Amino acid sequence: MEIAENTVDPAGLVEYIAKCLVKNTDDVQVVPVSSPTSLIIELHVHSDDLGAVIGKNGRIARAVRTLLNSISVKKISVADDPDKSVGKIILEIIDQ
Repeated sequence: MEIAENTVDPAGLVEYIAKCLVKNTDDVQVVPVSSPTSLIIELHVHSDDLGAVIGKNGRIARAVRTLLNSISVKKISVADDPDKSVGKIILEIIDQ
């Protein structure tokens, strides 16, 4: 899924943050899934790196979700369908 020129790339942001946190950077995969009202970003990481991405008491995951929430205020347009805009971004962290 491509993001239009004048919009932000939430999947790229999540991938960058995750790769900075984990030891197994090759196992980081970000899969954006578009639904009618939201964009679901599935973050797949190695099971050894799950704690690094979630953080103590979920602080890192909560911080990333806060960033995505602030981005979603812009009503992100998806390049595949420029008329469609996404109102909410949901982050799902999945271990492999």
